Amino acid sequence: MGKNLRERLRRLRAANPKKVVEVWAQDEARLGLKPIARRMWSLKGRRPRSCGRMRYQWLYVYGFVRPKTGNTFGLLLPRVKTERMPEALEAFASHADPDGKRVLVVLVDNAGWHKAKALVVPPNVVLHFLPPCTPELQPAEPLWPLVREAVANRSLGRIDRLRNIVRDRVSYLASHPDEVQPRVGFHWAVRLER
Repeated sequence: MGKNLRERLRRLRAANPKKVVEVWAQDEARLGLKPIARRMWSLKGRRPRSCGRMRYQWLYVYGFVRPKTGNTFGLLLPRVKTERMPEALEAFASHADPDGKRVLVVLVDNAGWHKAKALVVPPNVVLHFLPPCTPELQPAEPLWPLVREAVANRSLGRIDRLRNIVRDRVSYLASHPDEVQPRVGFHWAVRLER
């Protein structure tokens, strides 16, 4: 994978000498009203209280992360499907490259909505597929515990409350790349950018 990706980046740099080539990673996460349980402190001899209401309503976070800097971009959408992926890519391209002066190489997994023939990719975005069944190679994967931490051990009750909390958390992470970069800065991904 590394040799193939390095060669692809070399060709992109040669074909676009006046543009900066950046490496980003993208993944999706599902968050819902079903509580996320985490360990917690409690007084000795007392069991901590836990909210166990099972509610099956979901929202999906499309997360983009740049391993070299820790910069992030997140988008909340109601579904993960081929029709939503172009919307996410377009919003990301507008955010990461508003002037059209960059080539954004986005590392993605082999999900069906990433490979669909009907997928429309913005002209400044190039998708690079990671090997199948290798989530440990996805630099965007460690972003999800940081996002889920905002809703851990909480019973929210309504999807709009969840949406507001997750939106605030995604905004917080976007404004604090120094907290994100140590988690997502996979050494091989950082070395790809000059």
